[in-house]
Amino acid sequence: MELSVIGPNLCLTLPLSLSVPQMRIVCKDVTAETLYDVLHDTSYRKKWDTNMIDTYDIGRLTVNADVGYYSWKCPSPLKNRDFVTMRSWLPLGNDYMIINYSVKHPKYPPKKDYVRAVSLLTGYLIQSNGATSSTLYYLTQVDPRGSLPKWVVNRVSQLVAPKASVKYPEWKRKHNPGLKPWMFPEQNTLPCISVSELTVQRADSLENIDESGLSEEKTQQSDDEEP
Repeated sequence: MELSVIGPNLCLTLPLSLSVPQMRIVCKDVTAETLYDVLHDTSYRKKWDTNMIDTYDIGRLTVNADVGYYSWKCPSPLKNRDFVTMRSWLPLGNDYMIINYSVKHPKYPPKKDYVRAVSLLTGYLIQSNGATSSTLYYLTQVDPRGSLPKWVVNRVSQLVAPKASVKYPEWKRKHNPGLKPWMFPEQNTLPCISVSELTVQRADSLENIDESGLSEEKTQQSDDEEP
């Protein structure tokens, strides 16, 4: 049995036998719309995503699909990872959905100092529980192009957006409060990308390394500020 994820003229097919990590989080003090904004707003992401090195939007495909870059800080001496993904989103009344998977863009090839990882399928479903609360469903199937130590995987899986979402409305009021191109397509100034420039990123065409033997005690961690 297979699951097909369809983007603008791109189709990614995954076998359902693949293990897909899932998470369900009830956000008692965060509305569905606020959580949706937080997951879209790259300017705010550095406030809660302590693993992020850099992220930016590359271009738009349609009013609800774009391509972006994200780099992920792995604890030293592991190599950092990065992704180029196509993201699609859809408001569903009071609920929201965001899905992404990795693509190849000719102007953004793998970098020398990074391992190009692959998002086979990552998705968020945000359901409204009323005027002041919501539930976030999160699933991801990522190939980091290498064998990572279990402690690294456990640490990354603990990082979620809802904790920082409580502070987002106050932050947004001071930082371009009316700018939400994910809600208002006419605000989107990204360059248009032709779908012919993109292909689905296949994991087997990328470097694969084994870092599973590296211990947590030998890594260096930085103290990140709370949002």
